[in-house]
Amino acid sequence: MASARVIYTNTNSCLHSSLLGNVESVPASDINSCLDQGSFKRQVEVGRVVLVNHGADAGKLAVIIDIVDHNRALIDGPTTGVARQALSFRRMVLTPIVLKNLPRNIGQGALKKAIEKADVVAAWNKTAWAKKIEQRKIRASLSDFDRFKLRKLQNKRRFAVAPAVKAAAKKQ
Repeated sequence: MASARVIYTNTNSCLHSSLLGNVESVPASDINSCLDQGSFKRQVEVGRVVLVNHGADAGKLAVIIDIVDHNRALIDGPTTGVARQALSFRRMVLTPIVLKNLPRNIGQGALKKAIEKADVVAAWNKTAWAKKIEQRKIRASLSDFDRFKLRKLQNKRRFAVAPAVKAAAKKQ
């Protein structure tokens, strides 16, 4: 049985031990499954939905419609108000949503139909990432009195939950 040394990281990727020093042996079958898995879950590809994270369009969704070079991609967001533009990968974040079989340099009308057919905005709004961003916006818009009410509700919840947690801890 052949074995090699690998280390598993928290992102389910594998690194060879020659880069890391001494690590315990792992069967070759585990290495093959690790290599098949791949370390990158979100590839830069035509049809990948991105979230713009910088500039005037920050916080808006767009779709990669062509890859210009290793630093930039051509994006367009006809349903979200993002104009067609070449944007650096540093100014966008790849989302897990992909429009399959999207041709390169697709026209704006056809792209809009594809986005609406795939219901990209609804799929994005269902993700934990989008919910977290929305929650941040809500928290940022709270007034002083709203923050006071929130703190009172949190205290009320804490005083209701604490005795139950204490009782459960005693049983164990």
